[in-house]
Amino acid sequence: MTAAASHHGRNPDRERFDSPRDIRAALLPEEVPAFDGAYQQALREASETLSLEALQSTLANWRRIAQMTQTDPAAHRRMLQQAERTLRTGQPPEGAVEWNQLRTELGV
Repeated sequence: MTAAASHHGRNPDRERFDSPRDIRAALLPEEVPAFDGAYQQALREASETLSLEALQSTLANWRRIAQMTQTDPAAHRRMLQQAERTLRTGQPPEGAVEWNQLRTELGV
């Protein structure tokens, strides 16, 4: 297999955030407690079930969050803040469009 062929199909973000430590380090400080809790729960489940499925799924989820965080930390923080406001108040973000309205606008 050539070097080019062996590189094909590799996921650079998977390698960039290969370990739980790498994922945790890439998160915003306010996300770390949620990561720690999810990671510990996945480890407990793996221990009880002798299956790594939940752990792998948890790490894949947090790997995506780490990628988004590192791509634009300020935008990611704004998204978290808006989500918190929406959950707290029940009000959609300013300028939000209802799903049916969006479908109509898109002609779907």
